[in-house]
Amino acid sequence: MSEPMKEQITREFVDLTIRVPAPLAVRMQRFMEAALELIEDQEHDRLYAFEELFPDFHAGNALRGARTREGLTQAQLAERVGVKIHHISEMENRKRPIGKEMAKRLSKALNIGYRVFL
Repeated sequence: MSEPMKEQITREFVDLTIRVPAPLAVRMQRFMEAALELIEDQEHDRLYAFEELFPDFHAGNALRGARTREGLTQAQLAERVGVKIHHISEMENRKRPIGKEMAKRLSKALNIGYRVFL
């Protein structure tokens, strides 16, 4: 009797575009190459933790990316969430943690889910 085959789940493909600040482009390219290499080298049904694929990523990266996407300066974002400008800079540069309440305020100002900052 023949073995049941796994159903092919990739029926069509889509193009993805990632927009990052120019200084981070090379770093993002390395991240993507590392992720694809891991996926190609391992079993296809293994799940990867985000930290395995992007070990250098931190909430400040998400904050800077979301702020840039919305076209806001640090000063504009600081005003929207009610903090001093240097607090935004410190959060983006991993010098100040982003707590749950701050994450919620940032999420409203940046139109993104708050969990990305935690």
